[in-house]
Amino acid sequence: MTKEESGKPARIVVADDQTVVREGIVMLLGLLPGVEVVGAARDGEEAVKLVAELAPDVVLMDLRMPRCDGVEATRRIRAEYPGTQVVVLTTFADDESLFPALRAGARGYLTKDAGGDEIVRAVRSVLSGDAGLSPGIQRRLLERLSEPEPEPEPAAPSVAQDGLTVRETEVLVLIADGLTNQEIARRLHVSTATVKTHINNLFAKTGLKDRAQAVRYAFARGLARPPSR
Repeated sequence: MTKEESGKPARIVVADDQTVVREGIVMLLGLLPGVEVVGAARDGEEAVKLVAELAPDVVLMDLRMPRCDGVEATRRIRAEYPGTQVVVLTTFADDESLFPALRAGARGYLTKDAGGDEIVRAVRSVLSGDAGLSPGIQRRLLERLSEPEPEPEPAAPSVAQDGLTVRETEVLVLIADGLTNQEIARRLHVSTATVKTHINNLFAKTGLKDRAQAVRYAFARGLARPPSR
């Protein structure tokens, strides 16, 4: 039996780092039937803690937040508290925001121009086992599915060096190839925060202090080739 069938309101946590936006969403939802806001979080870290404490049905999750961004928070919530669904509510509808969020486990994705009724529909959809996507997001997904498959990337090194994991080694190679953190995140389909964590770990394990040293390290160990002159 769904929440709607049982007559009980859907219990919601709102996560957004902008106070005015967060309070506005809470106020809007408070005027709508069928939903109850049980908590509000200022960042992803706080959202995870509130889910642990309150066991809400749904988190309305912003993406760009300090400490722990929305993608990482979504991944943690879905892994640790699978009874809670996540609907992204964000300003951004670009591929670099959309697809990492969906891969992390978000069942819904709305932009902040969505009205209250659309938010409630998305909440009800995810609680019924469906996807809660705005029409624009649905079109983008269909467009993406119709695009030709990209050429496969070269396989990551299978042998870790100096205690690096395979993923850390892969990040090191991409640094040597000149990619920024944002570009690495897109290439690996992870959040920028996750890339930073891998870089911090590999720096700690190897004693490297900056990206220039990382590039030289990768060249010296044959993990990457210097550009031809």
